Amino acid sequence: MNNVGGCLCGAVRYSVSTEPVFVGVCHCEDCRKFSGSAFSFLVAFAKPDLHIHGEIETFSKPGDSGQPILRQFCPKCGSSILENTETRPELVLLNGGTLDNSAEFSPTVQIYCDRELNWTQLSADIQRYPGTRE
Repeated sequence: MNNVGGCLCGAVRYSVSTEPVFVGVCHCEDCRKFSGSAFSFLVAFAKPDLHIHGEIETFSKPGDSGQPILRQFCPKCGSSILENTETRPELVLLNGGTLDNSAEFSPTVQIYCDRELNWTQLSADIQRYPGTRE
């Protein structure tokens, strides 16, 4: 499988030739702000399998663990592309909406459901955690 994607303007493109490690949704406020939506749709891949073409900028902010979360985005159009966490350094979390084939992925897990907006409700089949699942 070859998963490809990129930003809104096309200046950043990426490819991943493996299957995702997991597909999930995060309801934390930081993910809402980074995604610009009610939650973040994340598709996790092994970090060495990701190949990025184009320039990306990085914004770092500590997560709940106190460890930094590195959020990367296109400096030209501002599209949020991916996240790296110190708690899962072997993974890269791609923002699902940036994948060209994002409709092929369905989340199996939701985290930070204790921060979920009261009007959002996803499928009951998606495993829920009040905080992180670690």
